[in-house]
Amino acid sequence: MGTQSSALQGRFQARRVADSTAMATAARAGFAARGLIYILVSVISLQIAFGGDSGGRQADRGGALSELADKPFGSVVLWIVGIALAGMGVWRLSEAVFGAPGPDGSKPTKRAADAGRSVFYAFLSYSVLSYAAGSRGSGSGASDKQTDDVTGMILKWPGGQWIVGIAGVAVIVAGLCIAVQAARKKFREELRTAAMSRRAQQVTDVLGVTGGVARGIVFAVAGVFAVVAAVQHEPGKAKGMDDTLRSFRDLPAGPWLLALIAIGLAAFGLFSWCDARWRKT
Repeated sequence: MGTQSSALQGRFQARRVADSTAMATAARAGFAARGLIYILVSVISLQIAFGGDSGGRQADRGGALSELADKPFGSVVLWIVGIALAGMGVWRLSEAVFGAPGPDGSKPTKRAADAGRSVFYAFLSYSVLSYAAGSRGSGSGASDKQTDDVTGMILKWPGGQWIVGIAGVAVIVAGLCIAVQAARKKFREELRTAAMSRRAQQVTDVLGVTGGVARGIVFAVAGVFAVVAAVQHEPGKAKGMDDTLRSFRDLPAGPWLLALIAIGLAAFGLFSWCDARWRKT
């Protein structure tokens, strides 16, 4: 009985930690950091759309970090962002272990998704903190080169074309799901709408729909490039975030199309700040 009682007490204490104010603060800080990165990517994308030159910046995480590093107190901000993203990873891990708020929070698929997000944010935090510590090659690596290198490596494996192709289709599906769920305003289910004014709900709806659809489109297009790379067996056809965004500029009315996508990414950044304020944690 003593062992069972100790185990139950341990689980109870862990559950209390997962529901604590500190964990909620970590989640909100993570959403704020994510929003800042997307807004910086949006600014770089707008420079690419109309200037054709972003000052050598990549429209991806590395470019955003480089942009931050050049600002006054940029090094301090980088450390704050990295720690905030680590908090996001820990919060996602707690949701994977104990379940998220809401009726669907304990579903295996939801927990698995949160576990995957936890790993992603842990890696993201590590790359940002490494960059802040002076390892410029860690956080600032161009997403395009990384995508090319990984795709090229996988294509050399037995069945590599199938792996890249299936991964590309999965990214397309994920992007479309992100866009559709945003258009249907599914994000409302994860917000404390009762604590929001009517005006705040209206603004959040606009930002959530615009930002989610734009983000989903970028994901889906990146997935299409991965499928093309698999079919043609050419790693260079796969594109990271920067090249994916630049591909919009090369279309008819491309600068304006890229500008719209950039505005959408900025909207998602602002929506992330709304998440930081009203997200259920």
